[in-house]
Amino acid sequence: MSTLVVNKEDLRHNIEQIKKHIEKSGKDDRGNQVKIIAVVKANGYGLGIVEYTKFLIDQGISFFAVSTVEEALKLREAGIKQEILMLSSTAIEEDVRKLVKNKIIITIGSKQDITVAEKIGKEENKKVRAHLKIDTGFGRYGFIYNRRDEMIEVLKNMKGIMIEGTFTHFSVSFFDEKYTKLQFKRFIDVIEVLKMNEIETGMLHVCNSSAFLKYSNMHLNAVRIGSAFLGRLPFQNNIGLKKIAHLESTVSEIKELPKGCNIGYSNAYKTKHKTKVAIIPCGYMEGMNVTNNRDMFRTIDKLRYVVRDMKDFFKKQAIYVQINSKTCKVLGRIGTYHITCDITNKEAKIGDKVEIFINPKFVNSDVRREYR
Repeated sequence: MSTLVVNKEDLRHNIEQIKKHIEKSGKDDRGNQVKIIAVVKANGYGLGIVEYTKFLIDQGISFFAVSTVEEALKLREAGIKQEILMLSSTAIEEDVRKLVKNKIIITIGSKQDITVAEKIGKEENKKVRAHLKIDTGFGRYGFIYNRRDEMIEVLKNMKGIMIEGTFTHFSVSFFDEKYTKLQFKRFIDVIEVLKMNEIETGMLHVCNSSAFLKYSNMHLNAVRIGSAFLGRLPFQNNIGLKKIAHLESTVSEIKELPKGCNIGYSNAYKTKHKTKVAIIPCGYMEGMNVTNNRDMFRTIDKLRYVVRDMKDFFKKQAIYVQINSKTCKVLGRIGTYHITCDITNKEAKIGDKVEIFINPKFVNSDVRREYR
């Protein structure tokens, strides 16, 4: 059985580095410290949403964001009382009712969202807390930035909903500076128009992890940090963030294969000489060789990587693991639940520890998490 091991000291280090980076960027326009909104979606980026959130609370983080109703409720059921923002807007009455009842801050991004939120707030006899989402070019949730008259009319007539924040989401902040700056300008222009019309905007936040590190002038009142806590970004970070987790498994079988023996599905690899191998019970379902190029949260998406793995093999892009701190090459295609490693001329026995360096976000939620 595999275990996702989270290095607590490295995670704590990343949190402190991010806090220091915020301090260096200065105060916001209100003279306050820029607030951290910790994004704990996707099972806490693979670290276990409840365990991860509790760890962040212990480090002084008090505001969290999720993407689904289920994530929000899971945190509340675990006894977490801190602020939780639902980043995705919804006009589904059942979902809005659950969020309002559990004191989750909702996102509103359309007239339909507001209509439903007003109705639920009235029925529950509660003021509905909300953040306003502006679509500045992502094409997903939010009021479209250039339909201002429509937005203003709806917001001015809104009843029973408190706007505590306004935000947008960058689509290419990790590599396209021009488009990111355009999205930022669109957002600021909308904020100015809303304020001119005496519409409360509350806390302003636009930066995801990439934008947080690349554009300190865009920090505004708060920043949303997700992948940066894990030290996993699509570019070289300059504040010393560490990759904080690895998969740990064991050698389950050892055998010696003759020359010319096929290994794995599709006979993609054939031994060139007598080869001693170790079988490791770990594969695609645990996140092996899965990257961020596609959505990888469904089993079918993970299995699509079988094709890519074959291409990688023919390009001779080798994959390695560590057995007893020795680097061992993975032979053949990665299976759903198993890999085969070359341990020729290496000391290894059944039960020995195997370390596999993967992105925690893609590790199956059934895999045990352990903070060390």
